[in-house]
Amino acid sequence: MPTRKLGLLLSTAPSHSSVDIVAKLADAAVRQGIEVYLYLIDEGVKSLKDARFCALIEGGMKMSVCAYGCQQHGVPTQEVDSRVSLSGLVVLSGIIDGCDRFLAFT
Repeated sequence: MPTRKLGLLLSTAPSHSSVDIVAKLADAAVRQGIEVYLYLIDEGVKSLKDARFCALIEGGMKMSVCAYGCQQHGVPTQEVDSRVSLSGLVVLSGIIDGCDRFLAFT
């Protein structure tokens, strides 16, 4: 049976309730063996070093972060985990196209 894939987009500030929802949803999916792809954009890039997301990367979640968004919001990228992809919208498009389900939290 092919692996299911879930794509998640997060564009809200760390103080927004969507961050917690995305972290819990991603955790539940990873635990069920679903491949999870998280893309942080706009103010979502401020959650780049959120401990919950870092733990999920350890568990196999793939995370991409909008490089332009980091620049615009002053999020330093020099010490980004090597497993995190700094990317643009082409990667987001690939996630949307390649996943069975895609949810956007904006």
